[in-house]
Amino acid sequence: MDIQRWRNHPTVRRAFADLADYRPILETAIAIQQVPAPTFDEAERSALVLDRLRALGLSDVEADALGNVYARRPGRATRPALLIAAHLDTVFPRETDLRLRYEGERVYGPGLGDNSTGVAGLIHLAQVMQRHDVPNQGDIWFVGNVCEEGLGDLRGIRAAVERLRHHIGTVIALEGCDFGTLHHQAIGVRRYRIEAHSPGGHSWGNFGTPSAIHALVRLAARIAELAVPRTPRTTFNIGVIEGGTSVNTIAEHASLLLDMRSASAAALADLIAQVDRLVAAAAGERADVQLKVVTVGDRPSGSIARDHRLVQAAVAAYHTVGANVSYQQSSTDANIPLSLGIPAVCVGLTDGGNAHRQDEYIQPANLGRGIQALLLLALAASE
Repeated sequence: MDIQRWRNHPTVRRAFADLADYRPILETAIAIQQVPAPTFDEAERSALVLDRLRALGLSDVEADALGNVYARRPGRATRPALLIAAHLDTVFPRETDLRLRYEGERVYGPGLGDNSTGVAGLIHLAQVMQRHDVPNQGDIWFVGNVCEEGLGDLRGIRAAVERLRHHIGTVIALEGCDFGTLHHQAIGVRRYRIEAHSPGGHSWGNFGTPSAIHALVRLAARIAELAVPRTPRTTFNIGVIEGGTSVNTIAEHASLLLDMRSASAAALADLIAQVDRLVAAAAGERADVQLKVVTVGDRPSGSIARDHRLVQAAVAAYHTVGANVSYQQSSTDANIPLSLGIPAVCVGLTDGGNAHRQDEYIQPANLGRGIQALLLLALAASE
């Protein structure tokens, strides 16, 4: 994977000049951000991306039943294809106010960095390759996938990899922010919804009857006291607790959502086992309170070594455009191919912050350089 050879290629030099102005890319990112796309409700944004990719004259442009969008750029040689994916969904509900705010070098907007900018990068990479007839060696599949966030559980990229598994040899996942950040180690994630059911009743007349909420918060308190290792890094979080009917009703039902993560499959399995034991113990305390565990997320782990050719190509591509490289462990769309033994990395395209918050922002000054690095990486990976 010779990055410098590609950097000196005449058509790549022309493409680099085309990408030097980040403003058209930012314009595309904003157009995407203005279309709501909460997880499981990405159809409108899928249609926009489908139209954009179709207009570029790519091959095999279509959407699948989930809403994933596919387009292929044929290669010059017969070899395993490269899949480049950017997730379409955001964490924000459809009713979220998506108005933008500009302050200095920052552009604020919910979902702008995560992941409207990543999707814009996907489109502009395909566009610049088409415009300058950049000679990728193997086929490149451009995919805008659904259901990356939250309870989407990587459903979109699972379907895309399954669909293309016999064609692809490498995967690059795109995130809008964290320019210079390189993810080649995918952390495992298990997510539980723990439900409690009890008879319930009136807070005065039936006082003493067990409450689903009381049972659940006692269990939650025990989970919160669990000790997890710092190395390998292992975490857990109770992100949502809900249930009950009114302030003067003994709750019949309550539930919580628990997120468990680790860089080590063994450490994650140990944490899951501890939680399972706590649930079993709590379930045995009272016959009239039922506890139920539902797995609502299972993101597999996987990795490639730092000296893998794909990782080294990504490092070289970033360095070529002047970026400092930061290695991170994370849960991204790269989890799925890595768990299947397919070499994959996730890369960031520009600077930004406050992801998953209303005041999310990007600093677009490095956006052109981010896609320049992506172009070099894509060409090297397509070899």
